[in-house]
Amino acid sequence: MSALFLDTRDDIGAALRMRLAGFVRSLRDSGFKVGLAETNDALALLRSPLSSRPHELKGAFRALFCGRRSDWKAFDEIFDAYWFAKGLKGAIKSVGDSPKKGVKTIRELADASVQTTDGPAGDVERTAGEEEDEDSDAETDAKREGASIADNLGQTDFRKIHDPEAMERAHQLAERLAHSMRVRLTRRDRQKRKGPRLDLRRTIRHSISHGGTPIELIRKGPRERQLRLVVLLDASGSMNNYTGVFTRFVHGILDNFREAEAFLFHTRLVHVSSALSERDAARALDRMGLMAQGVGGGTKIGEAIAEFNRWHAARVIHSRTCVMILSDGYDTGDPQQLGAEMAALRRRCKRIVWLNPLIGWQGYEPTAGGMSAALPHVDLFAPAHNLDSLAALEPYLAKL
Repeated sequence: MSALFLDTRDDIGAALRMRLAGFVRSLRDSGFKVGLAETNDALALLRSPLSSRPHELKGAFRALFCGRRSDWKAFDEIFDAYWFAKGLKGAIKSVGDSPKKGVKTIRELADASVQTTDGPAGDVERTAGEEEDEDSDAETDAKREGASIADNLGQTDFRKIHDPEAMERAHQLAERLAHSMRVRLTRRDRQKRKGPRLDLRRTIRHSISHGGTPIELIRKGPRERQLRLVVLLDASGSMNNYTGVFTRFVHGILDNFREAEAFLFHTRLVHVSSALSERDAARALDRMGLMAQGVGGGTKIGEAIAEFNRWHAARVIHSRTCVMILSDGYDTGDPQQLGAEMAALRRRCKRIVWLNPLIGWQGYEPTAGGMSAALPHVDLFAPAHNLDSLAALEPYLAKL
């Protein structure tokens, strides 16, 4: 294979820099945590001798951009799809594709995109048969077809995603979001632990810069009780457009948070932690479907929370518990019962978070009887209609 880059001078060309920026953006859209530092390091790699050895350069990019196991699994697919338009059904195709007789270098692809398009380098066009994505207001149900791995699903309302591949991608991103939230919250907890006890491992590691002399002693305090998340997921018919993504998000929470429990409710309450604890998401959803007969019917939130308070709260709630309710608040039961049970639940736990997908709808007001009865006992009432709104939950959890 010919070299990916034609020269290694400091000036690698504006077209190639723009293409690299587009690749970094694609990684971010796919859930990778890539910042300015990683991008600058990638530019340094392009100027290094690795630029003449494509396989080694790809491996260097993989090591640079991948920080989690899921990143390593997805990187090769994204790299090949972005730079060479191969390996994915419906993948992005770079303008100016390689002829069949040979594979063009990444620099040649970047240069060709500048010569054949009026827009900036890094613009993409879809493969034949696919339609352009259409963004629409909340009042219209415009279809989103031809979604690919580079589409930014973060700000897209889940109910507007009709393409099966795009919806599956949103499911995967929801799980990865739960994982990244757990990693960052754990790092914050570790940084807070300071106190009278000597942390011998960190003291030794810190002394290396001083020639092995422990000039500064690193100490740690008592380990704080772990934050526990208890999730109550509404699976009624009015939540059909959101239940799939929420279920994968909850699966990611149970898979990554050390202390977490999950319950599903509609006309009755079902404890689904054991089912969603399966590492394989498809198998977990199959098990949950067998356990939760009647999903998609009506919902009686007050009765479900009453059952939770009576049979499960004492076992799963402690002083560092945050109860997270994912529901649109449409209750066919008695609003007074819901208010009373929410008050009882509030006395048991540290915080109650109610995530309602309808908040993202234009003109929504929480005027339904059940929602109005529950609000006085809720610490955080926030939207949950897209991935960005789920990610916004992390700073709140970090303060608990």
